[in-house]
Amino acid sequence: MSLPRLLVVTDRTQAAGPLVDAVAEAVDAGARAVLLRDRDLPDDERAALAAELRAVLHPVGGLLVTAGTGTDAVHLAAAEPFPDPRPALVGRSCHSAAELARARAEGCDWALLSPVFPTASKPGYGPALGVEGFARLRPPGPPAHALGGVLPEHVPDLLAAGAAGVAVMGPVMRDPAAARDYLAALA
Repeated sequence: MSLPRLLVVTDRTQAAGPLVDAVAEAVDAGARAVLLRDRDLPDDERAALAAELRAVLHPVGGLLVTAGTGTDAVHLAAAEPFPDPRPALVGRSCHSAAELARARAEGCDWALLSPVFPTASKPGYGPALGVEGFARLRPPGPPAHALGGVLPEHVPDLLAAGAAGVAVMGPVMRDPAAARDYLAALA
């Protein structure tokens, strides 16, 4: 299984209501992959939340990816060690050519390349890449989704620049129905 073209990234502090409800609405709008990012939760709360999100995604054949380790599909931070044993699917956050090369060497199934545009959610990762920067960095790594300040109107240019898809947090957390706009742009 590969990562769908739209990856919804969770942030319960931005969610329009309870996180599970926001994700359910995004799934109703067509989203089929969710990255449970909320790393600050205690392990037992994250596990319970993951179970609830799996229940939302299961009826539509969706994919739950968790930040860190512990499931069949995991997403690693840029400096996080690669898990052993290897989960079925592994992605990694990347912000540079060196990080993309590492993800490729590790055999990652995808990368989230960010920040593409300015965003309050990704401070401290250097200047925004822009579409041109994304295109320059994209070739050496695994399939890359664009993350960071991406709006539906950016999607065509990002796809032309080599993006495999987009990862979106704030816009879909605040308005889960916005997943439709991203999916239309990705079609």
